[in-house]
Amino acid sequence: MRVRGSRAELGSVKLDYAMKTCQLLLCLGLWVACTVSKPTEKKDRVHHDPELSDKDHDDAQNFDYDHDAFLGAEDAKTFDQLTPEESKGRLGMIVGKIDLDNDGYVTEGELTAWIKKAQKKYVYDNVERQWQEFDLNQDGLLSWDEYRNVTYGTYLDDPDPDNSFNYKQMMVRDERRFKMADKDGDLIATKEEFTAFLHPEEFDYMKDIVVLETMEDIDKNGDGLIDLEEYIGDMYNHEGDANEPEWVKTEREQFEEFRDKNHDGKMDKEETKDWILPSDYDHAEAESRHLVYESDQNKDGKLTREEIVDKYDLFVGSQATDFGEALVRHDEF
Repeated sequence: MRVRGSRAELGSVKLDYAMKTCQLLLCLGLWVACTVSKPTEKKDRVHHDPELSDKDHDDAQNFDYDHDAFLGAEDAKTFDQLTPEESKGRLGMIVGKIDLDNDGYVTEGELTAWIKKAQKKYVYDNVERQWQEFDLNQDGLLSWDEYRNVTYGTYLDDPDPDNSFNYKQMMVRDERRFKMADKDGDLIATKEEFTAFLHPEEFDYMKDIVVLETMEDIDKNGDGLIDLEEYIGDMYNHEGDANEPEWVKTEREQFEEFRDKNHDGKMDKEETKDWILPSDYDHAEAESRHLVYESDQNKDGKLTREEIVDKYDLFVGSQATDFGEALVRHDEF
């Protein structure tokens, strides 16, 4: 039987929606790992906007940060081995993908969307792998019935009322999330909607479901709120630990001073959202503004293909050596 690890929430040290489907054995393993984990290990549910690169952003030294941001770190390594001519050619093809409305210009918004997609390549790769598994009739769409039958088929055929994992409840949560991701309400998901279903934290219109599911997981007394002990209990296992670690004391202070904004002793939906989905600095927007500023020759606020390719060293660069050029030409092997 298939169940999704993020649904069961059985052993994740973070609210990890990247785990989408797994075998029952894996779920059991994750659950065991959770129950026997060290009491000082901290679970973090906060979704931060990550840095675009671990390189220093100093254009006076190099454009490595910009390359990682624009291409993603792995693809940036590939471009490092290309000649300038190859870099320009590939960059020109990329421009066509960035220009979503095909008007011949790349705006800051389109560039921001591209950078975010490049940074989330692992998300789309994950979706692509699962799409083939769930789209049983291969019509390019995924119905709720298709997803349910693949994920819960064994349970539907032979439901076990004593099953401790409560697959029925998991299926109800999945259906609720599927309906939220399905914008037109026809219970048939496009690949983009399926991406929102699997990775809701990546989509603004799905963030309410992330908050709701988090609150349901932590709210043990079912009052629809998160009190201090529920908050601490979610990230810290008291068993076998006589003295609380210092970070637990700090978290108690954080809850009382910052998480519980109205100081009523509990976190409501908005307070929980501010906690797990903080309004961090948008690195992709900042980088797109930087790239447009540096490349916009006529200062009209948008970029043509020519303007981008002319600044290829900023966008993709070229560190081609003799060995790198040989890799591209294949004429010395």
